Amino acid sequence: MLPTPYVLLDLETTGAHPERDRIIEVALTRVTDSASPAERWETLINPEVPIPPVIERLVGISSAMVAEAPTFAEIAETLRAFLADAVLVAHNVRFDYGFLKQAFARCGIAFSVPLFCTVKFAKALEPEHRRHGLDALIERHGFSCPARHRARGDVAVLEQYLAFAQAHFPPERLLIAREAAMKHPARPPGLAEGVIEAIPETAGVYLFFGDNDLPLYIGKSKGLRSRVTAHFSAATRNATDAEIARQIRRIEWLETAGDLHAQLVEAELVQSMKPRYNKRLRHNQVAVAIHVAGLNAATRAPLTVTYLPIQGTDPRAWPAGTFGAFSNRKQAEQTLRQLAKNHGLCPVRLGWEPASRRACSAHQLRHCHGWCAGKESATEHDARLLAALQQLAPHPWPHDGPVLLPEANETGSRTVWFLVDQWCLLARFEREPTPDEIAAACAKPYRFDLDVFRILKAHGLAKLSVQ
Repeated sequence: MLPTPYVLLDLETTGAHPERDRIIEVALTRVTDSASPAERWETLINPEVPIPPVIERLVGISSAMVAEAPTFAEIAETLRAFLADAVLVAHNVRFDYGFLKQAFARCGIAFSVPLFCTVKFAKALEPEHRRHGLDALIERHGFSCPARHRARGDVAVLEQYLAFAQAHFPPERLLIAREAAMKHPARPPGLAEGVIEAIPETAGVYLFFGDNDLPLYIGKSKGLRSRVTAHFSAATRNATDAEIARQIRRIEWLETAGDLHAQLVEAELVQSMKPRYNKRLRHNQVAVAIHVAGLNAATRAPLTVTYLPIQGTDPRAWPAGTFGAFSNRKQAEQTLRQLAKNHGLCPVRLGWEPASRRACSAHQLRHCHGWCAGKESATEHDARLLAALQQLAPHPWPHDGPVLLPEANETGSRTVWFLVDQWCLLARFEREPTPDEIAAACAKPYRFDLDVFRILKAHGLAKLSVQ
C-alpha cells in the first residue's frame, strides 16, 4: 500500500512554529519491507528552552521530564539513520517535516525526504466525513490510544489506520488515496528541480523572473515557501498564475524580519520594478487629498473644495483643512459626495450647485438638511461636514514626534528598526540606530507615500507600543 521503506512518525513540540519552537519528543516506526519486522524507536528531547505551561498541560511533558534527556543534536544522526531512504509518513506531515528540517538545519545537516500525509490519505478514502484529525479517526473507528498527544500513542493510531485502510478498501481506491497523500505541488517546467523546496518557510518577499531581469511578479508572505507553492498548485491556479507558471525561469527571495517589513519591501520593489502581473501596487501613484477652505465662515458664500496632489509631499506642509488620502481625484470626489448624502450636507454650500432662491436638489430629495433654504447656519452645517471629514484617513499622527518601530523575526535572531513620522517611512535600520543616525534621517525631506501609509495604518501603528 505504501512504498517501502517508510517511517511513521510523530513529534511533540513546544509550539507550532518550526523556527521558533523546538521538538520535545519523537516516536517512529520504520517499515523496511513486508518480510522484515518493524523497528520502533522513541525518545524525549531536551529542547534547551522552557516548555510553555499550555504545552505541559496538553501533552503531559514538563521541563523537568526533559532536563536529563538528550538534545536534538545528540540524537540527530540516530534519527537520520532511521529516516534514510524512507518515505516520511505523518498526520499533517508538513508540520513534522518543517520541524525536522529546521532542527537538522540547526545541526548543519541538510534534510529532505519524500512525504506521505495521512490527513490527505484519510480525506481521499473517506470523503463523506468532514473531520480527519486523529481524534476523529479514533472516535470513528474505535482505535485504541492510551496516550493521546504523546508521540508513541499518536504513531500507534497511524499504524491502526493504515491497517484498517488495507483491510477495508480495494487496491484501486488505496492507490488513488496514496497518490493524493504524496501529491506535491506542480513545478513549472521552466524551474529547476529543488528550487521551490529551497525557499525558507519564513516571512519575506519573493520575485518571479522570466527570461530577463524584469520580474513577472513580486509578492510577500509570512511563509514564503507555502505562498510560492500556492501559485503553482493546480487546485488554486487562476489564469494569471497559469501564465506566470508558463513564463517563469527563476525565483529570488528576500527574508524579512516579519510581515510589516515584508509589506514595505514589497511595495518598494513593486513601485521601482513595476512587474507585469502586479495590478494593485504597480500603478504610478497620484494620491490626492480633499482640501476645504472657508469652514465655519459666517457667510452665505460656498466653501472652496479642491483636490491636492499629496504623493511625495511633506505632510507637515499640508494646509489646514486637508483631509483623506485617495488613489485619485475620482475616488476623492466620490467619497465626498457619499459623505454629503450620508450627513445631509448641502451641494450649494459645497460649491457643486449655484445658489438660487430655491432649495438645492438634494434638499428636495431630503438628502440636505437645508442650509440652502436657511434652515441651519453655516456653523451647524460645517460642524457636521468637519465631523464627517475627520473620519477619513490619514488620521492625525498619533505620536508626539518620530517613532522607532522594531520588528523581530520568530527566532529573535534579526530585528529591523523602522523610523516613522507623520505616516512617512524615514529610514530602516538593521540594528538599533544611534541618536545621531535618527537625527540625520529626520533632517531629510519627508515624502508621503500612499502605499506606505496604508501599510502602516493597517498594521495598527496608532495602537502599537513604539520606542
